[in-house]
Order: sequence, then C-alpha cells, then structure tokens
Amino acid sequence: MFILNAIKIIFLLGFLIFIHEGGHFIVAKLCKVKVNEFAIGFGRKIFQKQKGETKYTLRLIPLGGFVSMEGETEYSEEQGSFTKASIPKRMAIVAAGGIVNILFAVIVYFIVMLNIMYVNDIPGVPDTLSGKIGYVATQTGEFAFSAIDSLKMLVTGRVTTNDLMGPVGISTIISQTNNFREFFYMMALISLSLGITNLLPIPALDGGKLLLLLIEAIRRKPLKLENEIKIQLLGFMFLIGLSILVTYNDIVRIVGLN
Repeated sequence: MFILNAIKIIFLLGFLIFIHEGGHFIVAKLCKVKVNEFAIGFGRKIFQKQKGETKYTLRLIPLGGFVSMEGETEYSEEQGSFTKASIPKRMAIVAAGGIVNILFAVIVYFIVMLNIMYVNDIPGVPDTLSGKIGYVATQTGEFAFSAIDSLKMLVTGRVTTNDLMGPVGISTIISQTNNFREFFYMMALISLSLGITNLLPIPALDGGKLLLLLIEAIRRKPLKLENEIKIQLLGFMFLIGLSILVTYNDIVRIVGLN
C-alpha cells in the first residue's frame, strides 16, 4: 500500500510539474529563446541527457522543476537570449507554465464530471448530449472560479495560513484517493491551485516576474540587476517561510487525526 501511495504522489506531482515547465519550454522555443536546461526536480542530478542546445535532467527532489534560459538571470548579448527577447515574448514565456496548469485542470475536471454524469445518470439534467455538456460546462466554470474566490478570501483574511495546505497535506489526500475518478479530480484541483497561485504577483513566483516585466514596459527600461535580485530574494525568503509554516500545520493536522 505504501508503494502504491508513493507512486500516486510522485506521478501526480511530477506530471503537474512536467506540464508546467513544459509550458515555459515550448513557448520559449516558439519565441526562439535558447533553453540551456529543462529540469524536473531539485538537488542532485540522477539522469541527464543532452539533445541539441538543451540539457534534460531529472533531479533527486521531486518538488519542483525549472527551465534555465540563456540570459534569464544575467544580461546576455548572445543570439536567442531571454534578455534580447521582446517584453511580450518574455511575458508569454513566464506566464505559460501557470496557464498550462489552469487549462489542464479545466479539461480534466470537465472529463471527470462528464464521466460522473453518464455513470450515475444524475436526475434533473436533460438526457440529451448537449444538455449534459452544458451542465458540465457550467460546473467546470464554477470549479475554475472557486480557486479565485479562495484567493480573495485569503487576501481579505477570511482564510488564514492555518487553512493552507502544502506538499505534506496534499500528499496525504492523494494517498487517500480510492479510484481513478477521485485521483484525477485531485489532479485537476491541485493543477488549478498551482497555476493560479504561481501567477500571483509575488517575487520569485512567475507572477512576480510578470510584474517586473510590466514595470519594465512602463519605465521602458529594465530594473537594475542588483535591485531585481534583491526583490527576488525577498520573495524567495517569504515563500520559504510560508512553506515551513504550512508544512508545520500539515503535520499538526495529520498527527491530530491520528
């Protein structure tokens, strides 16, 4: 049972990370920006393969990933550098990961709900195909906007950090799924949360990078590199602190349930 749960957790989180980073990667390639490394996971490399200009790596800690582009962290005059790309192209590359997660979540949730409709033959819904699809589409829209409502509640203080869930809590819920329907529902929910959260205007997240690019567009010149690094570092420290707090709360909840 432990092995099965571990496989479910690693597959779900790994796949969502893969499509997120894949979004950045594909748009970067479409924008002719050189990608030096496409990585799933952090820490020590356990697999590496060079193909063309890009090094593909699998790393030990499966809690994230990254796409390393030429000129992303420092100014570069090299052809195909992120620095030399136009602001709209850079914004598209940065936003792509979160957008892919959101689109994937909506598609998976729609399919899961449609399956529930036909298997359970829910009353009160027209038997016709268009009626069922229309009902499911409405449910899917409500599902998508529910994550936005949750963020509004967090900002307004109606939801506190004690109500947030991190990797430990998420892993616990994933391990408790009993069938494919529950598993893919959780995949959709986590993917939606990942996509929307990642687009928040917090430094070190993609949304923070988008905010800096917007400021650059308004100023018509980039921020000084040292200032941008300081902003990103502050955001990173905030996220690390929040992650520790959320993980602690997850553990307390799990111990309390046991």
